[in-house]
Amino acid sequence: MKLKLIPLILASSVLLPGCFEEKAKDTGTAAAPTVSKEDAVASVNGTYISKKTLETLEKEITERSQGQTFPKEQLLEELIQRELLIQQAVQKQLDKSPEVIERMATVRNSLLSQAALQDYLKANPVTDEEIKAEYDSKMANMGSEYKARHILVKTEDEAKKLIAELEKGADFTALAKKHSIDPMGSEGGDLGWFTADRMVPPFSEAVVALENGKFSKQPVQTQFGWHVILREESRALTPPPFDAVKEQIRPMLQRQKAQAMIENLRKNAKVEVLLPPTPPKQEETQPAAAPVEQTAPAAEPANVEPSGATAPTAEAKPAEPATTAK
Repeated sequence: MKLKLIPLILASSVLLPGCFEEKAKDTGTAAAPTVSKEDAVASVNGTYISKKTLETLEKEITERSQGQTFPKEQLLEELIQRELLIQQAVQKQLDKSPEVIERMATVRNSLLSQAALQDYLKANPVTDEEIKAEYDSKMANMGSEYKARHILVKTEDEAKKLIAELEKGADFTALAKKHSIDPMGSEGGDLGWFTADRMVPPFSEAVVALENGKFSKQPVQTQFGWHVILREESRALTPPPFDAVKEQIRPMLQRQKAQAMIENLRKNAKVEVLLPPTPPKQEETQPAAAPVEQTAPAAEPANVEPSGATAPTAEAKPAEPATTAK
């Protein structure tokens, strides 16, 4: 049966034992452990391929291919063909070429840096208490979300006239359908539910300042024009259960610990940057093009209930809104 190479693993560093062994002899670096026949799954010109190498490859393939598995025979054939190529390269002394030596050093350094981080995190694991503290901190500041409508017009005078009509008892939805230049005007200006951080400050500040059922008495200006805003409802955000987000918080705290460890190493190291500073960019001599008139993007579909608070992420910046208030 003819078995093909698996392109997915061609760059796998775990498949370079022969090449690294040869280089280890030249540089004094510790060589890979000697494989006995009892611990081997194949022999290629007297060089044994270990059971551990096959197991590592099998695990790596499963992770890279999102659960897809391959027959052991196919994986073993990949290792055999790779060992044949390694032996051919060593025979031609390609492992002594400057390019290959440099690339092997890069791979080695990458593995060592990862090993240092893993060793530190193993000795300083993220605890459940730290995860809970982070969860409580994030959830305590979740705040509220709002349901609002708005009417967008081009001038302040137009907005003031609409406010005057509303004060006389005009229907907000009807005015929005008739006058709003926003794409959601046909829906009565309905913006659905949103958090304040999804809007630009002038709009979000106006919404937060309003009471439920009240409209803005003064026009609100943004880069899209002038808004008349009706705040319909508000509600406190409900945090997701701790167990639902626990394992999403852990990697964030691990990254924070790793970064702190690296910063501490740098603080206590003697570092000299030899790279010349980048020269400042020259000012453009050509006049800037006239700005293109922006139109307000479409708002969220009206009356769509939020699916719940999202899990906290590491120093995540709030997503840009898909609303006319941007």
